[in-house]
Amino acid sequence: MREAFMIACPCGSGRFEISCCDPYLAGKPAPTAESLMRSRYTAFTRGDLDHIERTCAGEARLAFHRASLALSIAKTEWLGLTIEDVRAGGEEDEKGTVRFTVRYREGGRLFSQTETSEFQRLADGWRYMRGDVGRASQPAATASGRNNPCPCGSGKKFKKCCGAG
Repeated sequence: MREAFMIACPCGSGRFEISCCDPYLAGKPAPTAESLMRSRYTAFTRGDLDHIERTCAGEARLAFHRASLALSIAKTEWLGLTIEDVRAGGEEDEKGTVRFTVRYREGGRLFSQTETSEFQRLADGWRYMRGDVGRASQPAATASGRNNPCPCGSGKKFKKCCGAG
């Protein structure tokens, strides 16, 4: 069995889970809007609806529907997170935005979605307030050949990644 400290964090930070998103999923307040965004992505990969719900506020809290989200997450394989841009949201800021792209597979098809999320620091820490999807969930471009890069963004050749099997 692999130890938790040896597992790369799903958020793509390049750090191990135990020193990256795990403390925030366990309830420690995230120090920045980006760290909260990364922990929320990790929560989606794990199906941790409690973390997703407790880190919502405002418009996002009103729009949160646990049952429908649980159904959606059960059908989704998360393939990667890329942080595109971060504006404010630092340890001394009150508000911040994070633009990111997620890649995922659902129903055997690859998808990519870009969103700009707004975060606000409340008395008990950073919270996700709302998100604007810049590019709706769309099927990712398919590889034209087995030796092309995989469209999921893994950096592997298609034949060694999503084209395997």
